[in-house]
Amino acid sequence: MGNNHPREGTICIVGLGYVGLPLAVEFARQRPVIGFDINAERVAELRAGKDRTGEVSTEELAAAPHLTLTADAAEIAGATVYIVTVPTPIDKSRRPDLRPLLAASETVGKVLKPGDIVVYESTVYPGATEEDCVPILEQHSGLVLNRDFGVGYSPERINPGDKTRRLSDIVKITSGSSPETAAEVDALYASIVTAGTYKAESIRIAEAAKVIENSQRDINIALVNELAKIFDRMGLDTEAVLKAAGTKWNFLHFRPGLVGGHCIGVDPYYLTHKAQELGYHPEMILSGRRLNDGMGAYVAQQMIKAMLRRKLHVVDSRVLVMGLTFKENCPDLRNTRVTDVIAGLQDFGVSVDVYDPCADPAEARRAYGIDLVASPEPGQYDGIILAVAHEAFREMGAEQIRALGKADALLYDLNPLGRRGE
Repeated sequence: MGNNHPREGTICIVGLGYVGLPLAVEFARQRPVIGFDINAERVAELRAGKDRTGEVSTEELAAAPHLTLTADAAEIAGATVYIVTVPTPIDKSRRPDLRPLLAASETVGKVLKPGDIVVYESTVYPGATEEDCVPILEQHSGLVLNRDFGVGYSPERINPGDKTRRLSDIVKITSGSSPETAAEVDALYASIVTAGTYKAESIRIAEAAKVIENSQRDINIALVNELAKIFDRMGLDTEAVLKAAGTKWNFLHFRPGLVGGHCIGVDPYYLTHKAQELGYHPEMILSGRRLNDGMGAYVAQQMIKAMLRRKLHVVDSRVLVMGLTFKENCPDLRNTRVTDVIAGLQDFGVSVDVYDPCADPAEARRAYGIDLVASPEPGQYDGIILAVAHEAFREMGAEQIRALGKADALLYDLNPLGRRGE
């Protein structure tokens, strides 16, 4: 089959989250797509035209006439291409948790047929696709890689909440287990990605490219977070310093802050896990991770210090934290580090209310045991932390936000971190 012509047949997207659903909708504009997710409630919501992630609108779902949604694994057997987009989180010890990925591989392996292709998009360490996933595919299908079926890897580059850089606007890295499979996988994505594709030399190179994208960002943010701590001791406004330094043509524009989410705060651990397995201790990457993981506690301490400078009573005081999601204008609560700020305040005996109109209250309760307040009562808080710069908060304006606190309440704005409490 030629490089410019993707194979025909039905595509099955395994996992309908932030990555899988936009992919399913985009492919379904052109060809039959089966969207599969083990969460039957999620499938029912999507069938009703509701996407709780906010990545796909009701109109976009309706405009995908070739999309079939199911939670029944028996209904995916007719596909010829399987694209796996399940989460790859870390566990409590910050080690890669491949259980969702391996379970999805088993599901696909049970329906895999000669001639099929399986493409993985989930973030993994270099080697995981061929060393961890392929054996499961072979075991449950009885087939042999590159003789009976092909495997590809094309790392996701979805940016949750971003309405300007969508799936088709971002260059897609592709790869395959053989030259023929690589060409088919590349042609498949080229049919929907107008920004173009980049065919990597191997699956391992494509896997490595994904983990270093976010490791690099993590290290750069760790640097400015450390600078924010230093400048705070010097009595300097970090944002003002960065703005001045940014006038140089080759200065990298990163801002300090909390580093959470499913990518930057997680992906580096996949790379460091593999490095340590091979006997190398990655000092810089892990140092950046430790620094960024400690920023929530640092913010809480800075808030407490600012309250004490104001001679505000800390124990049994009430603080409102505005925003819980890991980034602005997005309902995604995965790996949010705002929880570290909350825990840090509670360690000092502070009573904390959390308000986030973008977050799902049921998900906040399930994931973190946090009961969101539906609407903060004005004039009740000794301190307010603006943790996430949601557009809804920007529209409120400083005066309305300040009105939520008492007359002498402290307002601490983390956007950008480095501005002192005021």
